[in-house]
Amino acid sequence: MSLSAEEGIEAPEAVCALFNDETLRAVLAALGKEGEETRIVGGAVRDALFGRPVREIDLATTLLPHAVMARVKPAGLRAIPTGLQHGTVTVLAGRRAFEVTTLREDIATDGRHAEVRFGRDFRVDALRRDFTMNALSAAPSGKLFDYTGGLADISARKVRFIGEAVRRIKEDYLRILRFFRFSADYGEGPLDREGCSAAINQRNGLARLSRERIRAELLKLLCARRAAEVCAEMSASGLLDPLIASAPNPARLRRAVVLSEHLPPDPLLRLAALCVALPEDAERLREKLRLSNAETGRLEKAAQALIGLHGIDAPPSSDELQLLLFRHGREAVSDALLLAQADALPGREGEWARARKFARETIIPHLPFTGADMIARGISEGPAIGEALRELQTRWIKAGFPNDPASLAQLLNDIPRRAK
Repeated sequence: MSLSAEEGIEAPEAVCALFNDETLRAVLAALGKEGEETRIVGGAVRDALFGRPVREIDLATTLLPHAVMARVKPAGLRAIPTGLQHGTVTVLAGRRAFEVTTLREDIATDGRHAEVRFGRDFRVDALRRDFTMNALSAAPSGKLFDYTGGLADISARKVRFIGEAVRRIKEDYLRILRFFRFSADYGEGPLDREGCSAAINQRNGLARLSRERIRAELLKLLCARRAAEVCAEMSASGLLDPLIASAPNPARLRRAVVLSEHLPPDPLLRLAALCVALPEDAERLREKLRLSNAETGRLEKAAQALIGLHGIDAPPSSDELQLLLFRHGREAVSDALLLAQADALPGREGEWARARKFARETIIPHLPFTGADMIARGISEGPAIGEALRELQTRWIKAGFPNDPASLAQLLNDIPRRAK
Protein backbone atom coordinates (compact mmCIF):
# COMPACT_ATOMS: atom_id res chain seq x y z
CA MET A 1 0.00 0.00 0.00
CA SER A 2 1.41 3.40 -1.00
CA LEU A 3 1.29 6.61 0.98
CA SER A 4 -1.12 8.01 -1.60
CA ALA A 5 -3.63 5.36 -0.61
CA GLU A 6 -3.64 6.73 2.95
CA GLU A 7 -3.66 10.37 1.88
CA GLY A 8 -6.03 9.89 -1.02
CA ILE A 9 -5.85 11.21 -4.53
CA GLU A 10 -7.89 13.82 -6.31
CA ALA A 11 -11.22 12.22 -7.16
CA PRO A 12 -12.35 12.17 -10.81
CA GLU A 13 -15.14 14.56 -11.74
CA ALA A 14 -17.69 11.75 -11.88
CA VAL A 15 -17.06 10.98 -8.20
CA CYS A 16 -16.93 14.62 -7.13
CA ALA A 17 -20.31 15.13 -8.79
CA LEU A 18 -21.88 12.77 -6.24
CA PHE A 19 -21.39 15.46 -3.58
CA ASN A 20 -23.48 17.96 -5.56
CA ASP A 21 -26.53 16.21 -4.14
CA GLU A 22 -28.08 18.65 -1.63
CA THR A 23 -29.81 15.87 0.33
CA LEU A 24 -26.54 13.98 0.67
CA ARG A 25 -24.76 17.14 1.81
CA ALA A 26 -27.36 17.62 4.54
CA VAL A 27 -26.69 14.09 5.84
CA LEU A 28 -22.92 14.57 5.68
CA ALA A 29 -23.18 17.91 7.48
CA ALA A 30 -25.06 16.27 10.33
CA LEU A 31 -22.51 13.46 10.66
CA GLY A 32 -19.21 15.16 9.97
CA LYS A 33 -18.76 17.42 12.98
CA GLU A 34 -16.29 17.34 15.89
CA GLY A 35 -13.52 15.37 14.25
CA GLU A 36 -15.67 12.58 12.86
CA GLU A 37 -15.45 11.52 9.21
CA THR A 38 -18.01 10.08 6.84
CA ARG A 39 -17.34 8.97 3.25
CA ILE A 40 -19.24 7.55 0.30
CA VAL A 41 -18.23 3.92 -0.09
CA GLY A 42 -18.74 0.91 -2.31
CA GLY A 43 -21.13 0.73 -5.21
CA ALA A 44 -21.79 4.45 -5.65
CA VAL A 45 -18.09 5.18 -6.16
CA ARG A 46 -17.66 2.14 -8.40
CA ASP A 47 -20.62 2.98 -10.62
CA ALA A 48 -19.61 6.62 -10.91
CA LEU A 49 -16.17 5.54 -12.12
CA PHE A 50 -17.78 3.17 -14.63
CA GLY A 51 -19.97 6.02 -15.89
CA ARG A 52 -23.14 4.28 -14.75
CA PRO A 53 -26.16 5.82 -13.02
CA VAL A 54 -25.78 5.90 -9.24
CA ARG A 55 -29.07 4.86 -7.66
CA GLU A 56 -28.05 4.35 -4.04
CA ILE A 57 -25.41 6.00 -1.92
CA ASP A 58 -23.98 4.15 1.07
CA LEU A 59 -21.89 5.87 3.70
CA ALA A 60 -19.19 4.66 6.08
CA THR A 61 -18.49 6.66 9.23
CA THR A 62 -16.25 6.79 12.25
CA LEU A 63 -19.33 7.42 14.39
CA LEU A 64 -20.87 4.59 16.39
CA PRO A 65 -24.49 3.73 15.51
CA HIS A 66 -26.05 5.45 18.54
CA ALA A 67 -24.07 8.60 17.73
CA VAL A 68 -25.33 8.51 14.12
CA MET A 69 -28.92 8.43 15.38
CA ALA A 70 -28.27 11.16 17.92
CA ARG A 71 -26.76 13.50 15.32
CA VAL A 72 -29.27 13.17 12.49
CA LYS A 73 -32.44 13.78 14.51
CA PRO A 74 -31.66 17.44 15.41
CA ALA A 75 -30.98 17.99 11.70
CA GLY A 76 -34.56 17.01 10.89
CA LEU A 77 -33.59 13.60 9.56
CA ARG A 78 -35.08 10.29 10.58
CA ALA A 79 -32.94 7.37 11.79
CA ILE A 80 -34.00 3.71 11.55
CA PRO A 81 -31.84 1.11 13.36
CA THR A 82 -31.90 -1.41 10.51
CA GLY A 83 -28.78 -3.35 11.50
CA LEU A 84 -27.29 -2.14 14.74
CA GLN A 85 -25.48 -5.42 15.34
CA HIS A 86 -23.44 -4.74 12.24
CA GLY A 87 -23.33 -0.98 12.70
CA THR A 88 -25.92 0.06 10.11
CA VAL A 89 -28.43 2.88 10.52
CA THR A 90 -30.72 3.92 7.69
CA VAL A 91 -31.02 7.70 7.54
CA LEU A 92 -34.13 9.04 5.84
CA ALA A 93 -33.96 12.49 4.30
CA GLY A 94 -37.32 13.18 2.73
CA ARG A 95 -37.92 10.26 0.40
CA ARG A 96 -34.22 9.38 0.18
CA ALA A 97 -32.61 6.62 2.21
CA PHE A 98 -28.92 6.41 3.02
CA GLU A 99 -27.35 3.41 4.73
CA VAL A 100 -24.79 4.68 7.22
CA THR A 101 -22.48 2.00 8.62
CA THR A 102 -19.84 2.34 11.30
CA LEU A 103 -16.32 1.36 10.23
CA ARG A 104 -15.68 -2.21 11.27
CA GLU A 105 -13.71 -5.37 10.82
CA ASP A 106 -14.89 -8.98 10.82
CA ILE A 107 -13.43 -10.86 13.77
CA ALA A 108 -15.30 -14.15 13.23
CA THR A 109 -17.27 -15.59 10.33
CA ASP A 110 -19.04 -18.88 9.59
CA GLY A 111 -19.53 -18.54 5.86
CA ARG A 112 -22.91 -16.85 6.27
CA HIS A 113 -22.74 -14.43 9.21
CA ALA A 114 -20.00 -12.29 10.68
CA GLU A 115 -19.19 -11.06 14.16
CA VAL A 116 -17.85 -7.52 13.84
CA ARG A 117 -15.82 -5.06 15.87
CA PHE A 118 -16.31 -1.36 15.31
CA GLY A 119 -13.33 0.86 14.57
CA ARG A 120 -12.16 4.16 13.10
CA ASP A 121 -9.83 2.98 10.32
CA PHE A 122 -11.12 3.29 6.74
CA ARG A 123 -8.32 1.08 5.47
CA VAL A 124 -9.25 -1.78 7.80
CA ASP A 125 -12.88 -1.40 6.79
CA ALA A 126 -11.93 -1.54 3.11
CA LEU A 127 -9.87 -4.71 3.51
CA ARG A 128 -12.85 -6.69 4.84
CA ARG A 129 -14.89 -6.11 1.64
CA ASP A 130 -15.22 -8.57 -1.23
CA PHE A 131 -13.77 -7.10 -4.44
CA THR A 132 -11.21 -4.40 -5.01
CA MET A 133 -13.63 -2.32 -7.09
CA ASN A 134 -16.08 -2.28 -4.17
CA ALA A 135 -13.53 -1.04 -1.62
CA LEU A 136 -13.07 2.53 -2.85
CA SER A 137 -14.21 5.47 -0.73
CA ALA A 138 -14.66 9.16 -1.44
CA ALA A 139 -14.54 12.03 1.05
CA PRO A 140 -16.39 15.37 0.82
CA SER A 141 -12.96 17.00 0.53
CA GLY A 142 -12.71 15.65 -3.02
CA LYS A 143 -10.26 12.89 -2.17
CA LEU A 144 -10.58 9.33 -3.41
CA PHE A 145 -9.09 6.49 -1.34
CA ASP A 146 -7.97 3.19 -2.83
CA TYR A 147 -6.41 0.74 -0.39
CA THR A 148 -6.71 -2.40 -2.53
CA GLY A 149 -5.89 -1.53 -6.15
CA GLY A 150 -9.49 -1.07 -7.14
CA LEU A 151 -8.80 1.80 -9.55
CA ALA A 152 -6.42 -0.33 -11.60
CA ASP A 153 -8.93 -3.19 -11.68
CA ILE A 154 -11.72 -0.86 -12.79
CA SER A 155 -9.46 0.42 -15.56
CA ALA A 156 -8.70 -3.18 -16.59
CA ARG A 157 -12.37 -4.24 -16.17
CA LYS A 158 -11.17 -6.97 -13.80
CA VAL A 159 -13.23 -8.34 -10.92
CA ARG A 160 -10.73 -9.45 -8.29
CA PHE A 161 -11.07 -10.51 -4.67
CA ILE A 162 -9.29 -8.47 -2.01
CA GLY A 163 -6.36 -10.45 -0.69
CA GLU A 164 -6.71 -14.24 -0.76
CA ALA A 165 -9.77 -15.28 -2.74
CA VAL A 166 -10.37 -18.45 -0.71
CA ARG A 167 -10.31 -16.50 2.54
CA ARG A 168 -12.80 -13.94 1.22
CA ILE A 169 -15.13 -16.71 0.05
CA LYS A 170 -14.97 -18.58 3.36
CA GLU A 171 -16.16 -15.40 5.08
CA ASP A 172 -19.39 -15.52 3.05
CA TYR A 173 -20.04 -18.23 0.47
CA LEU A 174 -22.47 -16.00 -1.39
CA ARG A 175 -19.33 -14.31 -2.70
CA ILE A 176 -18.95 -17.24 -5.10
CA LEU A 177 -22.08 -16.13 -6.94
CA ARG A 178 -21.24 -12.47 -6.51
CA PHE A 179 -17.88 -13.08 -8.17
CA PHE A 180 -19.58 -14.44 -11.27
CA ARG A 181 -22.32 -11.83 -11.21
CA PHE A 182 -19.90 -8.92 -10.96
CA SER A 183 -17.68 -10.47 -13.62
CA ALA A 184 -20.72 -10.71 -15.90
CA ASP A 185 -21.77 -7.13 -15.18
CA TYR A 186 -18.51 -5.20 -14.86
CA GLY A 187 -15.78 -7.45 -16.21
CA GLU A 188 -14.25 -7.92 -19.63
CA GLY A 189 -12.17 -10.77 -20.97
CA PRO A 190 -11.29 -13.95 -19.08
CA LEU A 191 -12.44 -14.31 -15.49
CA ASP A 192 -9.84 -13.72 -12.81
CA ARG A 193 -8.00 -17.01 -12.56
CA GLU A 194 -7.48 -17.01 -8.78
CA GLY A 195 -11.08 -16.02 -8.12
CA CYS A 196 -12.49 -18.64 -10.46
CA SER A 197 -10.30 -21.37 -9.02
CA ALA A 198 -11.27 -20.44 -5.47
CA ALA A 199 -14.97 -20.39 -6.36
CA ILE A 200 -14.77 -23.89 -7.82
CA ASN A 201 -12.71 -25.16 -4.90
CA GLN A 202 -15.17 -23.78 -2.33
CA ARG A 203 -18.39 -24.62 -4.22
CA ASN A 204 -19.64 -26.98 -1.50
CA GLY A 205 -20.10 -23.92 0.70
CA LEU A 206 -23.07 -22.88 -1.45
CA ALA A 207 -25.09 -25.58 0.32
CA ARG A 208 -24.84 -23.50 3.51
CA LEU A 209 -26.66 -20.55 1.97
CA SER A 210 -30.39 -19.99 2.09
CA ARG A 211 -32.21 -20.65 -1.15
CA GLU A 212 -33.62 -17.13 -1.01
CA ARG A 213 -30.13 -15.62 -1.11
CA ILE A 214 -29.13 -17.90 -3.98
CA ARG A 215 -32.30 -17.01 -5.89
CA ALA A 216 -31.71 -13.27 -5.55
CA GLU A 217 -28.10 -13.48 -6.67
CA LEU A 218 -28.80 -15.84 -9.56
CA LEU A 219 -31.58 -13.64 -10.95
CA LYS A 220 -29.28 -10.62 -10.76
CA LEU A 221 -26.59 -12.59 -12.59
CA LEU A 222 -29.03 -13.49 -15.35
CA CYS A 223 -29.68 -9.77 -15.96
CA ALA A 224 -26.00 -8.94 -16.31
CA ARG A 225 -24.42 -7.81 -19.56
CA ARG A 226 -22.34 -10.99 -20.03
CA ALA A 227 -24.81 -13.36 -18.38
CA ALA A 228 -24.73 -16.01 -21.13
CA GLU A 229 -20.93 -16.06 -21.34
CA VAL A 230 -20.42 -16.31 -17.60
CA CYS A 231 -23.19 -18.89 -17.12
CA ALA A 232 -21.40 -21.02 -19.71
CA GLU A 233 -18.23 -20.77 -17.60
CA MET A 234 -20.15 -21.71 -14.46
CA SER A 235 -21.81 -24.63 -16.23
CA ALA A 236 -18.50 -25.96 -17.52
CA SER A 237 -17.14 -25.76 -13.96
CA GLY A 238 -20.11 -27.68 -12.53
CA LEU A 239 -21.29 -24.76 -10.42
CA LEU A 240 -24.75 -24.29 -11.92
CA ASP A 241 -26.07 -27.86 -11.79
CA PRO A 242 -26.51 -28.10 -8.00
CA LEU A 243 -28.20 -24.69 -7.89
CA ILE A 244 -30.95 -25.63 -10.36
CA ALA A 245 -30.95 -29.43 -9.90
CA SER A 246 -30.60 -30.12 -13.63
CA ALA A 247 -28.20 -29.75 -16.51
CA PRO A 248 -28.25 -26.10 -17.64
CA ASN A 249 -28.43 -25.08 -21.28
CA PRO A 250 -26.13 -22.05 -21.61
CA ALA A 251 -26.20 -22.20 -25.42
CA ARG A 252 -29.96 -21.75 -25.39
CA LEU A 253 -29.58 -18.88 -22.91
CA ARG A 254 -27.06 -17.22 -25.22
CA ARG A 255 -29.46 -17.39 -28.17
CA ALA A 256 -32.37 -16.14 -26.07
CA VAL A 257 -30.30 -13.15 -24.89
CA VAL A 258 -29.44 -12.26 -28.49
CA LEU A 259 -33.07 -12.60 -29.60
CA SER A 260 -34.27 -10.26 -26.83
CA GLU A 261 -31.36 -7.80 -26.85
CA HIS A 262 -33.66 -4.90 -27.81
CA LEU A 263 -35.72 -5.45 -24.62
CA PRO A 264 -34.87 -4.83 -20.95
CA PRO A 265 -33.31 -7.95 -19.37
CA ASP A 266 -36.00 -10.31 -18.10
CA PRO A 267 -34.46 -12.52 -15.38
CA LEU A 268 -37.31 -15.03 -15.26
CA LEU A 269 -37.39 -15.53 -19.02
CA ARG A 270 -33.61 -15.96 -19.01
CA LEU A 271 -33.96 -18.51 -16.22
CA ALA A 272 -36.46 -20.37 -18.40
CA ALA A 273 -34.01 -20.27 -21.31
CA LEU A 274 -31.28 -21.65 -19.07
CA CYS A 275 -33.15 -24.60 -17.60
CA VAL A 276 -36.88 -24.92 -18.39
CA ALA A 277 -38.13 -27.31 -21.07
CA LEU A 278 -41.10 -29.01 -19.39
CA PRO A 279 -43.71 -27.90 -16.82
CA GLU A 280 -42.16 -30.04 -14.10
CA ASP A 281 -38.96 -28.00 -14.42
CA ALA A 282 -40.85 -25.02 -13.02
CA GLU A 283 -41.87 -26.95 -9.91
CA ARG A 284 -38.29 -28.11 -9.41
CA LEU A 285 -37.05 -24.53 -9.59
CA ARG A 286 -39.70 -23.42 -7.09
CA GLU A 287 -38.18 -25.81 -4.59
CA LYS A 288 -34.52 -25.09 -5.38
CA LEU A 289 -34.78 -21.30 -5.57
CA ARG A 290 -37.83 -20.58 -3.42
CA LEU A 291 -39.61 -18.96 -6.36
CA SER A 292 -42.88 -17.19 -5.67
CA ASN A 293 -46.20 -18.58 -6.85
CA ALA A 294 -46.31 -15.95 -9.59
CA GLU A 295 -42.79 -16.75 -10.78
CA THR A 296 -43.43 -20.49 -10.76
CA GLY A 297 -46.75 -19.99 -12.54
CA ARG A 298 -45.15 -17.99 -15.32
CA LEU A 299 -42.46 -20.62 -15.91
CA GLU A 300 -44.99 -23.45 -15.83
CA LYS A 301 -47.36 -21.74 -18.28
CA ALA A 302 -44.51 -20.97 -20.67
CA ALA A 303 -43.44 -24.61 -20.55
CA GLN A 304 -47.00 -25.76 -21.20
CA ALA A 305 -47.23 -23.52 -24.25
CA LEU A 306 -43.81 -24.75 -25.38
CA ILE A 307 -44.78 -28.43 -25.43
CA GLY A 308 -46.24 -28.27 -28.93
CA LEU A 309 -43.34 -26.18 -30.22
CA HIS A 310 -40.45 -28.52 -29.40
CA GLY A 311 -38.43 -29.47 -32.45
CA ILE A 312 -39.88 -26.90 -34.85
CA ASP A 313 -37.66 -24.72 -37.05
CA ALA A 314 -40.44 -22.45 -38.33
CA PRO A 315 -42.94 -20.51 -36.21
CA PRO A 316 -46.56 -21.65 -35.90
CA SER A 317 -49.19 -20.37 -38.30
CA SER A 318 -51.60 -17.61 -37.30
CA ASP A 319 -54.34 -20.18 -36.66
CA GLU A 320 -52.02 -22.22 -34.44
CA LEU A 321 -50.92 -19.11 -32.58
CA GLN A 322 -54.51 -18.11 -31.99
CA LEU A 323 -55.19 -21.50 -30.48
CA LEU A 324 -52.09 -21.21 -28.28
CA LEU A 325 -53.21 -17.76 -27.13
CA PHE A 326 -56.66 -19.09 -26.29
CA ARG A 327 -55.27 -21.98 -24.27
CA HIS A 328 -52.28 -20.40 -22.56
CA GLY A 329 -52.54 -16.60 -22.63
CA ARG A 330 -50.39 -13.87 -24.13
CA GLU A 331 -47.42 -13.89 -21.75
CA ALA A 332 -46.98 -17.66 -21.87
CA VAL A 333 -47.14 -17.75 -25.67
CA SER A 334 -44.72 -14.85 -26.03
CA ASP A 335 -42.28 -16.57 -23.67
CA ALA A 336 -42.69 -19.91 -25.44
CA LEU A 337 -42.09 -18.39 -28.87
CA LEU A 338 -38.78 -16.90 -27.79
CA LEU A 339 -37.72 -20.20 -26.21
CA ALA A 340 -38.78 -22.13 -29.30
CA GLN A 341 -36.81 -19.83 -31.59
CA ALA A 342 -33.79 -20.15 -29.31
CA ASP A 343 -34.07 -23.94 -29.77
CA ALA A 344 -34.64 -23.76 -33.54
CA LEU A 345 -32.08 -23.72 -36.32
CA PRO A 346 -30.91 -20.22 -37.29
CA GLY A 347 -32.89 -18.47 -39.98
CA ARG A 348 -36.48 -17.42 -40.62
CA GLU A 349 -35.92 -14.42 -38.36
CA GLY A 350 -38.58 -12.40 -40.14
CA GLU A 351 -41.17 -15.15 -39.72
CA TRP A 352 -40.38 -15.50 -36.03
CA ALA A 353 -40.59 -11.72 -35.57
CA ARG A 354 -44.02 -11.67 -37.21
CA ALA A 355 -45.17 -14.54 -35.00
CA ARG A 356 -44.06 -12.72 -31.86
CA LYS A 357 -45.77 -9.54 -33.08
CA PHE A 358 -48.97 -11.52 -33.69
CA ALA A 359 -48.77 -12.94 -30.17
CA ARG A 360 -48.28 -9.47 -28.69
CA GLU A 361 -51.00 -7.67 -30.61
CA THR A 362 -53.78 -10.00 -31.74
CA ILE A 363 -57.00 -10.10 -29.78
CA ILE A 364 -57.18 -13.28 -27.71
CA PRO A 365 -60.39 -15.20 -28.45
CA HIS A 366 -62.71 -15.93 -25.55
CA LEU A 367 -65.41 -18.57 -25.58
CA PRO A 368 -68.64 -16.62 -26.25
CA PHE A 369 -70.90 -19.16 -24.52
CA THR A 370 -71.75 -19.79 -20.87
CA GLY A 371 -73.59 -22.36 -18.82
CA ALA A 372 -76.66 -20.12 -18.96
CA ASP A 373 -76.78 -20.64 -22.73
CA MET A 374 -76.86 -24.39 -22.15
CA ILE A 375 -79.63 -24.20 -19.58
CA ALA A 376 -81.69 -21.97 -21.88
CA ARG A 377 -81.58 -24.76 -24.45
CA GLY A 378 -82.88 -27.43 -22.15
CA ILE A 379 -79.65 -29.00 -20.89
CA SER A 380 -80.02 -30.10 -17.29
CA GLU A 381 -77.77 -28.59 -14.67
CA GLY A 382 -74.71 -30.53 -13.49
CA PRO A 383 -72.07 -32.47 -15.42
CA ALA A 384 -74.08 -32.26 -18.66
CA ILE A 385 -73.53 -28.51 -18.80
CA GLY A 386 -69.75 -28.86 -18.56
CA GLU A 387 -69.76 -31.63 -21.16
CA ALA A 388 -71.87 -29.52 -23.52
CA LEU A 389 -69.59 -26.50 -23.08
CA ARG A 390 -66.49 -28.59 -23.78
CA GLU A 391 -68.06 -29.96 -26.96
CA LEU A 392 -69.15 -26.48 -28.00
CA GLN A 393 -65.65 -25.14 -27.38
CA THR A 394 -64.14 -27.89 -29.52
CA ARG A 395 -66.51 -27.07 -32.40
CA TRP A 396 -65.92 -23.33 -31.99
CA ILE A 397 -62.13 -23.82 -32.14
CA LYS A 398 -62.41 -26.05 -35.23
CA ALA A 399 -64.57 -23.39 -36.88
CA GLY A 400 -61.76 -20.86 -36.44
CA PHE A 401 -63.03 -18.90 -33.41
CA PRO A 402 -65.98 -17.22 -35.19
CA ASN A 403 -67.67 -14.29 -33.49
CA ASP A 404 -70.41 -13.34 -35.92
CA PRO A 405 -73.96 -13.91 -34.62
CA ALA A 406 -75.01 -16.32 -37.38
CA SER A 407 -72.09 -18.70 -36.86
CA LEU A 408 -72.47 -18.60 -33.08
CA ALA A 409 -76.17 -19.29 -33.30
CA GLN A 410 -75.56 -22.27 -35.59
CA LEU A 411 -72.98 -23.74 -33.21
CA LEU A 412 -75.28 -23.22 -30.26
CA ASN A 413 -78.31 -24.74 -31.98
CA ASP A 414 -76.40 -27.96 -32.68
CA ILE A 415 -75.57 -28.61 -29.04
CA PRO A 416 -78.93 -29.56 -27.43
CA ARG A 417 -79.60 -32.24 -30.00
CA ARG A 418 -76.21 -33.81 -29.24
CA ALA A 419 -75.95 -33.28 -25.50
CA LYS A 420 -79.36 -34.22 -24.15
